[in-house]
Amino acid sequence: MPDQKTVILKVKRQERPDIRPYWEEFHIPHRPYMNVITCLQEIQKRPQTFDGRKTAPVSWEQSCLEEVCGSCTMVINGRVRQACSALVDRLGPQITLEPMTKFPVVRDLVVNRRSIFEGFKRAKAWVASESKNESGPGPKISPELAEMRYGLSKCMTCGCCLEACPQFNDRSDFIGPAAINQVRLFNSHPIGAKLKENRLLALMGEGGIEDCGNAQNCVKVCPKGIPLVTSILETNREITLNLLNILKK
Repeated sequence: MPDQKTVILKVKRQERPDIRPYWEEFHIPHRPYMNVITCLQEIQKRPQTFDGRKTAPVSWEQSCLEEVCGSCTMVINGRVRQACSALVDRLGPQITLEPMTKFPVVRDLVVNRRSIFEGFKRAKAWVASESKNESGPGPKISPELAEMRYGLSKCMTCGCCLEACPQFNDRSDFIGPAAINQVRLFNSHPIGAKLKENRLLALMGEGGIEDCGNAQNCVKVCPKGIPLVTSILETNREITLNLLNILKK
């Protein structure tokens, strides 16, 4: 849209978690190569609506500005994605910005994503060390395993997969695809595998892997292309094998 002179931005606002949201419209002069963050920064410099009414600057989060941290994730034109990589020229003349719906709103486009990290804690998404005095080289990993694990490790806890998952909501305890992917990641580590059974048992409980409805929305919206459906499939297989081993004992 090289001839477009104005970007129309409609933002869903909410001053506090306990009040009703409302919409405000902003008109921003178009420049080449603008992204959504650029638009929000323009509003911050001159916080007034399209009809000249003064308002508070829009609140949002940002950090890396190169789709690595995931902090600027929001719903843009109905699709969950990162604002830093959402280019205005590819979004059309009108852009709507909303906070993610699966996390509590803090203010405007800022949400509390604590539930992601609580899921990681439930899944024991870490490598436990046997001793504080351990030193020297770690265990060798084949190039094939390293390549597979690298693909799984790209998760930036942005919340896209949880926003798109119909099973992850305030009526369910479903742990979500991000945490299940972490189980696969850490269970495939030679040292991390020491907690393998604990992780698998955690996913066998309430809100675990059985709550997955196989919608496969998660893998479609993941900005890092993580094979989340494959992780769920492989982890479910490991849970079944682990259960069989428990029954044999």
